[in-house]
Amino acid sequence: MSKHEPNIENEEIELNSLEKESLEKDNIQQDNIDPENTPVTTDETKPDSHSDDLSESYLPLLALRDVVVYPHMQIALFVGRAPSVKAVELAQAEYGDKVLVVAQKDSLTEDIDQDNLYQYGTVCRIVSTMPHDSDEDCIKVLIEGQYRARVNTLETHNEVLMATFERADLEMPMDDSQQKNTIKALTGLFEGYADARLRNARELTRVAKRIEDLLELVYFISTRVSMDLDVKQSFLENDDLKTHINTLTEYLVKQSAEQNIEQDIQDAVRQQMEENQREYFLNEKMKAIKNELSDMNEGAFDSDDDIGELEQRLEDADLPDDVRKKAEQELKKLKMMPPASSESSVVRNYIEWILDTPWNATTKVSINLDKAKTILDEDHYGLQDVKDRILEYLAVQSRVKKLRGPILCLVGPPGVGKTSLGESIARATGRKFVRMALGGVRDEAEIRGHRRTYIGAMPGKIVQSLAKAEVKNPLFLLDEVDKMAQDFRGDPASALLEVLDPSQNHSFNDHYLDMDLDLSQVMFICTANSMDIPPALLDRMEVIRLPGYTEEEKVNIAQKYLVPKAIKQNGLKEGEIEIVEAALHSIVRSYTREAGVRNLEREVNKICRKVVRGSVESHGARAPKRAERELIRVDDNNIDDYLGVSQYDYGLAEEEPEVGRITGLAWTQVGGELLTIEAVAMKGKGELTFTGSLGDVMKESIRAAMSVVRARGDSLGIDYETIKTTDIHVHMPEGATPKDGPSAGGALTTALVSALTGIAIRPDIAMTGEITLRGKILRIGGLKEKLLAAHRGGIKHVLIPATNERDLADIPDNVKAGLTIQPVATIDEILKVALVSMPIPLKPAKVTVDTTKSNKALHN
Repeated sequence: MSKHEPNIENEEIELNSLEKESLEKDNIQQDNIDPENTPVTTDETKPDSHSDDLSESYLPLLALRDVVVYPHMQIALFVGRAPSVKAVELAQAEYGDKVLVVAQKDSLTEDIDQDNLYQYGTVCRIVSTMPHDSDEDCIKVLIEGQYRARVNTLETHNEVLMATFERADLEMPMDDSQQKNTIKALTGLFEGYADARLRNARELTRVAKRIEDLLELVYFISTRVSMDLDVKQSFLENDDLKTHINTLTEYLVKQSAEQNIEQDIQDAVRQQMEENQREYFLNEKMKAIKNELSDMNEGAFDSDDDIGELEQRLEDADLPDDVRKKAEQELKKLKMMPPASSESSVVRNYIEWILDTPWNATTKVSINLDKAKTILDEDHYGLQDVKDRILEYLAVQSRVKKLRGPILCLVGPPGVGKTSLGESIARATGRKFVRMALGGVRDEAEIRGHRRTYIGAMPGKIVQSLAKAEVKNPLFLLDEVDKMAQDFRGDPASALLEVLDPSQNHSFNDHYLDMDLDLSQVMFICTANSMDIPPALLDRMEVIRLPGYTEEEKVNIAQKYLVPKAIKQNGLKEGEIEIVEAALHSIVRSYTREAGVRNLEREVNKICRKVVRGSVESHGARAPKRAERELIRVDDNNIDDYLGVSQYDYGLAEEEPEVGRITGLAWTQVGGELLTIEAVAMKGKGELTFTGSLGDVMKESIRAAMSVVRARGDSLGIDYETIKTTDIHVHMPEGATPKDGPSAGGALTTALVSALTGIAIRPDIAMTGEITLRGKILRIGGLKEKLLAAHRGGIKHVLIPATNERDLADIPDNVKAGLTIQPVATIDEILKVALVSMPIPLKPAKVTVDTTKSNKALHN
C-alpha cells in the first residue's frame, strides 16, 4: 500500500466540499468510482503542467470503466481488478506515483487489451491510496490528472499492463479576447444547467467562474454534465478544441430548453390538479344534495343498485393486482359522476369489460394422446402432418407445466378442411373453440381495439372473443389470414404481430383496456389459401401445407363423412339410399375437379335432395316406414340421372396427338390445375401473338421460349426464312381466367417447336418448369399441388425439373404410383419425350448443351 495511507482521511477531508455534492448529483454508477469522491478541481489542487516530465513515455496503465479522467481534474476511484491494483502499486513503487489512465470501450468485459481501450487517456499522479472499508481485495485511489496522452503500444509485465505513449497537448486556436468571451458564455450556460439539475449549484458556479483557462473550463464542465461516455471521451480523442466547445454548448443549450418545457408542463399539471380538486368537491356536494332529496331506497340513488352490483362483481372477480387496482380506481371515479352523464356510461362499460375479460380463468387441457388421436381420426381423413404436430404438442405439454401455445398456420386450397380441423383440435385438446374471420378486415382497431377517447370505443376482436369464451386458454382460429386488407385506417397484419409472437403475447396490450393481457396460453391456429402473408407475420407461424386430396382420399372422405352427413341433413332414413363407391369415383372424375371436397359434398347433397323429392311425391312429407322404404341405389350407370351431363372429361391420354397443343401444370390458390397451351403457325411476317388473359410474367416466358426456339433453329430443322415469314399465335383457353407465372416455359417451348415443325405432341404428357435462354429447366414451386392436378386429370406421364426431384418425398405414394414422373434438366430432354418424333436438323446445332458431371449433379 501507499505510504500516504495514514493521512488519507485528512487529505479527503481537506478536499473542497463540492466533492460529495457532485457525486450525489451526478450519481455515477461504475465500479472504478469511489461513491464518496468524484472529480474536483480547485485552485489548490490544480496541477502545474510545466512541472511534468516531458520525457515520460512508459508507465503502468490503469483501465477505467464508465468514466473519463481529464487533465486538471482530481477523482477518487475504487480499484478492484488484480491487474489494476498491481498497476497502482507499481506506479507508486517505481514510477513516481505516475500512471496512465485510459477508459474502456466496453464496460461489461473484464478483459483489458488494446482493442477495448480508447487511443487517448490522461497521465495522472496518484495522490493517495487506502484500503476499502469492506472489501480487502479493493483499494481507494485518489488521482489527479496531469496532461493528455496518446497510447502507442501495450505490453504486459508480471500481469501489469504497461503502455508507451506520447504527450498530446491541445493547441489554443483563439486569442485572449475570444477565450474570454467563450469562457463567459460557457460559464453562463453552465450556471443555468447547474441551477436546474445539480445540487450545490452555487458552489459549482463559483468554482467555474474562478477558472481562467478555457481548456480547463471545458474539462470541468464536461465532468459535471451527464453526457454519454463516448462523447466525453471524444474531448480527449479529438484535437480540435472548437469542436469540443461546440458540442458542449449545444448540449447545455438543449438541456436549458428541455428544462423550460418541463417547467411549463409542471405549471400546467399543477393548475389541472387544482381544477380537478374543485370538480371533485362540487361532485361530492351535488351527490350529498341528491341523497338528501331522494326518498327512494332510503335515500339512495336509483343507480346505486348498478354500482353495488359492479362492486360485488369486482369483489368476487379473480383479477391480477394491477387490474383490480385499475378497476377500483374507475369504480371510485364512477361513484363521483352524475348517473345521467355521458362519461358515466363510458366508465361503466369500461369496468364491465374488465370484469368480463378472463384474466385468470382457464379450462383444463386434455393431454390424453390416445383420446386425442381417436378424435382427430374420427373427424378427418388423412392430414397426417397436422395430426402429428398436435400430438407432439400434447406430448410435450404432458411433461412441461407451462408451454407457450403453438402458432400453426394451415395453408391450402378451399375445401380441404382447414377450419373444421381447428374445431377438431379444440375438441381433442379439451379447449373452447373461438373463430375470428379476418377476411376483409382492414382496420387495426379490429385487432387492438379503439382507444377510450373515441365515441363508441370497444375492445378488439381478440378481447371480445376471449370474453365470450370466458377462459384465457381457448383454441383461437384466425380464419383467412391472407385476406386481410390495408388502408388509411391501419395495417391489421402488423397488429397481429404482437398477438402471434410467442415471446411477446404474454403481455398483449389492447388499446381499450390499456392493460397487459396474457395470451401465451391461447393456442392460435391460422388458415390461409396462399402464402401471400406479410413476411414478418409469416415468420411467427409454423406453416403446415394442405395441398389437397387424391381421388382415393376423396372417395374415402365421401364414404365416411359426406354421405352420412348428407343423408342426415336431408331427412333420409336408413334403407332409402345407397351411393356405391363406383358412383363416388364418377362424381370425383366427371363432376368435380378441385383440391378440396366442397363441390363433392354439393353433388352428394344434390343426389340426396332428388331422392327425398321422389319419396315425398310417393309417400308424402311423412318419412316412409321401414317396410315401405324403397332402396335407391346410385351407381356409375345411373349417376347422370341425378347429376345430369358430366362437366369434365377424364382421361386425356386417350386423345390423339396434336400439333402445337400441350398440357402444362399450374398452381392456383385453389390447388393445382391443368393448363392447356396451344400454338399455331401461319404465313405472315414473323410476328408473335399471344392471347388468353396472360400476365406480364407469362408474356415474358413466351418471348423467352421463342428466343430459345430461334437460337436452336438449325438443330430443330427450322430455317431462318421459315421463322421470318411465319406468324406464331400462342393461346391459352379459358381466356376469362387470368394466368401468370414463369413455370410454363418448358411447355411453351415445346408447343412452339411443334407448331413450327409440324410434329405432334403426345397427349398423355404434362410438364412444368421455367426455361432459360440457354435451354435449362429451372426449379418451380407447388410441385405437390401440380402432381395432384395431373393425377386428377388422368395424365400418365409428367415431366418435372430435375432440381425438384427432392420434393418427390412429400408426394403420396398412391399419386406417384399412378404417374410416370421424369425429371428433366434441358429442353432437349423434354423434346425427346414430348414429341412423337424428333425433327431432322439442318446442320449441327450452334447451341450446345453442357452435359458435364457438374451440371448432372444438380439433379441427382
